[in-house]
Amino acid sequence: MAKEHSNVAYQVMWNRMISVVEEQAQALVRTAFSTSVREAGDLSAGVYDTKGNMLAQAVTGTPGHVNAMADAVAHFIRRIGRQNIMQGDVYITNDPWEGTGHLHDITMVTPSFHNDALVGFFACTAHIVDIGGRGFGADAASVYEEGLYIPIMKFAAGGEVDKTLVSIIRGNVREPDQLIGDIYALTTCNEIGHRRLIDMMEEFELDDLNGIGTFILENSRRATIERIAGLPRKEATGEMTVDGFSEPITLKVKLTIEEDRILSDFEGSSGLDKKGINCPLVYAKAYACYALKCAIAPEIPNNAASLAPFEITAPENSIVNALHPAPVALRHIVGHFVPDTVYDALDKILPNTVPAEGAGCLCNFQVSLRPRMDAPAPEDAVRSEVLTFNSGGSGARPLHDGLNATAFPSGVMTMPVEATEHAGPVIIWRKELRPDSGGAGAQRGGLGQYMEVGAREGHEFDIQAMFDRVDHPARGRQGGQNGAPTVIIQDDGTKMNGKGKQFVAHGRRVMMAFPGGAGYGNPSDRDAKLVHRDLVRGYISAKVAKNDYGMPDADIADILNTVKKGEAL
Repeated sequence: MAKEHSNVAYQVMWNRMISVVEEQAQALVRTAFSTSVREAGDLSAGVYDTKGNMLAQAVTGTPGHVNAMADAVAHFIRRIGRQNIMQGDVYITNDPWEGTGHLHDITMVTPSFHNDALVGFFACTAHIVDIGGRGFGADAASVYEEGLYIPIMKFAAGGEVDKTLVSIIRGNVREPDQLIGDIYALTTCNEIGHRRLIDMMEEFELDDLNGIGTFILENSRRATIERIAGLPRKEATGEMTVDGFSEPITLKVKLTIEEDRILSDFEGSSGLDKKGINCPLVYAKAYACYALKCAIAPEIPNNAASLAPFEITAPENSIVNALHPAPVALRHIVGHFVPDTVYDALDKILPNTVPAEGAGCLCNFQVSLRPRMDAPAPEDAVRSEVLTFNSGGSGARPLHDGLNATAFPSGVMTMPVEATEHAGPVIIWRKELRPDSGGAGAQRGGLGQYMEVGAREGHEFDIQAMFDRVDHPARGRQGGQNGAPTVIIQDDGTKMNGKGKQFVAHGRRVMMAFPGGAGYGNPSDRDAKLVHRDLVRGYISAKVAKNDYGMPDADIADILNTVKKGEAL
């Protein structure tokens, strides 16, 4: 007979369960082959009950993966069939609509058995560098061009790996060792989560997770609804326009706060794009829920019940509800702008709560290197795929400056130069903060950054640009100024597009300036000491200090002289 437990004991188990999935995620970080996982933390991990409800997620990971994966496990149960779920099984997919939004994410699900009975599931997701097809980028016209599709299926049955599936995967991708290594890393981290869960169940004498699961879900749902019930019963609309691929796209949302739920309706948003920036609803939903949860109930643990009161709808085949076979490789670009759209509406209901707009989408690019074709290449020239994650500045907050070169809403980390250069014959010639890129305000927007990339001698390359904010910089809030826009050119002055695969000849470099976050509040209200500090640190120029913040010429001269003498700070 199962032992009865008090609420205090269940709270201890809940905390223990969160530590279990965090260890699961860290195991993935330690064993993954891709730099996007090891260095940037572009992953998610979680534990689920037997119905597929997420009970706990790892702290390490991204909202897009975590919240999309929250819906995915139920699809696995339905596709595999409960009668076919066996000990030793591992399931796999990269289905954009039943996984996390595009083919470049592999999701693995492992059933967890205790005393021969199914007690739950572990799931994890990781972004992989290559899945074949056109490669990671927006150039495809349908999902069929974007790479290899793996339906929900068994990667391992009863402990035996499907070698035919492994052969098919290896034969369709550019980096087979890396991808298969990542798949095994995903499998291993689920196994570690399972072992730690069983240790916990034995320690607390649990036969199943029904009791702790009910405790987690009921308390999370009640706490979230209490927060919502304390908000004004209002509705408001939000809207923003971003670059898109070849023409701008507009996101619109109507936010309605009811007694026990918040509705977000994206009616009026742009329709499908011809290129791969379309976003499946599962991913748009993930970031809409994340934005609302951050603003309203940030300290309530993230699980199926705390997400349930946030209901997201969008018209079919709109840019935020792309249906098969729409191209969706860069769905993160649109998905990462969903929170700022939601916040444009929420700011009208809850003023002085949400930040100004930031860079939004990640400033990613992938470099496809090969031996030069215009002249004989050295014998050691190689082909390689190098993906790097980077960030612009985040938007200023009501009481704090925006964070420099920090991803919001994705939360992934910027990859170190050393790790990027180790992945292939690429050279990062420059990587530094971009002065004056943060929008002026009572609270200043976070700075973007400069990057300059080239290839080692004997190589040419294609660069897959995945940028936005070229023509539509981050907008300030409550009187704050806009952040600086994205700029991308070659070192000879040739202008480049913000998105798409573009050739870079041998010896040429690509020079990028990533966008800054917008300011919050009137710049005239900024504390003079903070303006002084920013000028000393080089975050702003003398011109901005004078024109945007009204600092007198004499004060600027004194500060710059002090800096020159090395007496500042």
